[in-house]
Amino acid sequence: MNSLDEAYERLHGKGPEFGGDEEGNNGLTNHGPMAVEVMVRRGLDVDVHQWLDRYLTRLHDLPEPGRPIDETNWTEALGEGKRVGDWTAYFDRALTEGPWQPVLAIWWPRLLPGIVAGSTHGVIRVGHAVRTLRAGEAGAPALRELANGLAFWAARSRALPDVTEPVGTLATADALAGVPRLVDQTGLIADRVGRLARLPGWSDALAALRAPADPDAVPAQLDELVEAGVLRYRTHGRAAPVLLVHVATAPNAVQHVLPVLPKDLWQPSFMAAWAACAAITAAYAPAGPIEPDGAPISLDRTDPVADVLDRAARHGDEHVIKFADTAVDVYTRSGNPDVLTSSAYAGGLIR
Repeated sequence: MNSLDEAYERLHGKGPEFGGDEEGNNGLTNHGPMAVEVMVRRGLDVDVHQWLDRYLTRLHDLPEPGRPIDETNWTEALGEGKRVGDWTAYFDRALTEGPWQPVLAIWWPRLLPGIVAGSTHGVIRVGHAVRTLRAGEAGAPALRELANGLAFWAARSRALPDVTEPVGTLATADALAGVPRLVDQTGLIADRVGRLARLPGWSDALAALRAPADPDAVPAQLDELVEAGVLRYRTHGRAAPVLLVHVATAPNAVQHVLPVLPKDLWQPSFMAAWAACAAITAAYAPAGPIEPDGAPISLDRTDPVADVLDRAARHGDEHVIKFADTAVDVYTRSGNPDVLTSSAYAGGLIR
């Protein structure tokens, strides 16, 4: 068993959230599986099991299943956070009865409307699990991790209000910059998302984006969306350092899943990712740029990727690690060194 399988095994019996009340509200997300996937895949200078020793102390056990979910009753359980144990049992069973790709193809379009589930951590966790499976590590621990990710997404599913499909002409970065902001940026993400329906210009901003002309155009436009999310973090991340990393990490998770999805799901996947990024921007981003404090960050020019990953490893925070991973993905695809510099600011903003 490799080190990632061992880490997945240690995390499998833990719930997707911790803290909060008895109903599971106001809790924080369990980032353990996502963070260790990055540590192992990127070869970070982190002792994964020592990191887990500390992290596991804050987690709760996964709730026991109570009412079985099946094809006849799943719609009534969608978005029921208290039934995450039932959802986990369902996906554990489904992923042992046949190949994982058909299960994902069935459930991906069912879950896409609720992509903001758990502050987008549902789709992000699925994306990290799929990346492991695509690398050929399709053993039981990785399949159980995919089950956990899908279960969390299903249990916390929450549809965005007044979603309008893009029909405009704006490039991705320009459309993201044009998203209006909530005047009242208080409360949990569920509270903020619920106010988007009353936000002037919300639907118009979603529609203003130039949509991918066909499925083959989706990967490149998703790249643009992820890159815009990383670059904006340097000037906008201070307003909500943790939440705003997801403007980049959520669409990047979708990018990792695309290759195993039927092509007819690529455009809907982009539309959902765009809506999620716009929602987080409206709910958390400042109205204008906020320049970072202190001296500008300068990375090692000989190996900026290693520098960014080393900074994330030394910091140790799960969001910093995942954001650095996303920035490296963008840099690998685009060659833009500014994404690496932008991601490095997370270490100073996230404590």
